[in-house]
Amino acid sequence: MMELKLILEFACTACNESVSVTVKCEGKALVQSGRTTVKVNVPCPHCGCINRLDFEPNGTVRAVTPFAAPRPLPEPSLN
Repeated sequence: MMELKLILEFACTACNESVSVTVKCEGKALVQSGRTTVKVNVPCPHCGCINRLDFEPNGTVRAVTPFAAPRPLPEPSLN
């Protein structure tokens, strides 16, 4: 099984401060050819906003977007 340690640098989507994070990736998908991308949620140490990183196993950051938490389902009314 392949294992990688990457240092990713990006600008926070909320405060635009520089953020650096080290991630450890492992698994069979890392050795597959093609366009394998990985998504990870990273909180900004400056403002606390959660950023969603989309990156390749070679360390290329493809996209940084604000993380949108799933909305809870509304409860049915008792009427």
